[in-house]
Amino acid sequence: MKYIEGSVTAAKGFKASGVHCGIRKNKSKRDIGLIYCEKKCTAAAVYTTNLVQSSPITITRKNLADGYAQAVIANSGNANTCNADGDKKAWAMCELTAKELGISADDVIVASTGVIGQVLPIEPIAEGIPALVKELSVEGSTDVAEAIMTTDTVKKEVAVETVIGGKTVKIGGISKGSGMIHPNMATMLCFVTTDAAISAEMIQKAVKTAAESTFNMISIDGDTSTNDMLSVMASGLAENEEITAEGEDYDAFVEALTAVCRDLSRKMAKDGEGATKLLVCKVSGAKTEKDAKGVAKSVICSSLLKAAMFGADANWGRVLCAIGYSGCDVDVNKVDVSFASEYGTIDVCKNGAGIDFSEELAKEILIRDEIDILVSLNDGEGYAEAYGCDLTYDYVKINGDYRT
Repeated sequence: MKYIEGSVTAAKGFKASGVHCGIRKNKSKRDIGLIYCEKKCTAAAVYTTNLVQSSPITITRKNLADGYAQAVIANSGNANTCNADGDKKAWAMCELTAKELGISADDVIVASTGVIGQVLPIEPIAEGIPALVKELSVEGSTDVAEAIMTTDTVKKEVAVETVIGGKTVKIGGISKGSGMIHPNMATMLCFVTTDAAISAEMIQKAVKTAAESTFNMISIDGDTSTNDMLSVMASGLAENEEITAEGEDYDAFVEALTAVCRDLSRKMAKDGEGATKLLVCKVSGAKTEKDAKGVAKSVICSSLLKAAMFGADANWGRVLCAIGYSGCDVDVNKVDVSFASEYGTIDVCKNGAGIDFSEELAKEILIRDEIDILVSLNDGEGYAEAYGCDLTYDYVKINGDYRT
């Protein structure tokens, strides 16, 4: 497997586009995007666990019930959530898109992101979809990546290729998300495409598996979104023998899909609202993988730790505190903690107790923009990573007037 140029149009059969239709006031900002495949794809998705869910999720669940899709239509600037006419508007987006593309409305994945509780105007969307279809191209992946951004400061794109059954298979994806990001799946919008031939049943299994160790391990602010989903469409145009069961080919597909999801997860965490640093908590030596995941999530979700990382303060006690309330099976008297970055690594805790270390060296390590929090539980083989960011003054500024 290797990383390649591109994203959602890297795989055979896919085109994309993004335009400004008028949902957002800023006319220079694309606010609606489209991904389209020349043939019907097997498809799957996982969704937010929030009990308050957007209308696009309701409609997409119905449309993907048969395991197939051919297009994704997504807007930013308005979440179409908690609206009396939300389902009607989401379905209208599917119908308008399908009519322009000449496909079935049941084969459209629909998504929205933005402010909750404001009525979504359908008129600008209806006017914008013909332009979206006209602009479809294999070069359009960057435009659709921009169209789904809200408070994101950078576009998030990635693509990989691997060999499955002797055929070159490509998988690419885009995602958005800077705030209201917290496990479990889904916690953002992410759209992935592939030219692998894989059955609807196995692609659903693969999506869930990949999400568990990637998107489900992100937390930016502890708020689980109402709207977000990870969807994957597979065109089959790579012409590998269709993956219909677990085995070597399935494992290769999951490895590549997980690589795409992990890359996007890291990019999302690093671009957290107001963030200056990517934080990665790497937990090793846990009794089980479940314990490793629980500890890693607990550490990365700690507001006190996130604030300490913003200040480049090697306050390892906050790591131990988060481990202690994680609810996981941990012997705190065996825990080791270190901090690491491109500048180096420094040990700060051994066997659950503090050790002497250079505050000056720790400061140099922690002022970098990517920090690893290394936790060894010394009690087994379980391993997991969680992704987050520091907590800054700007996070409050951004969310203090997000709606107005």
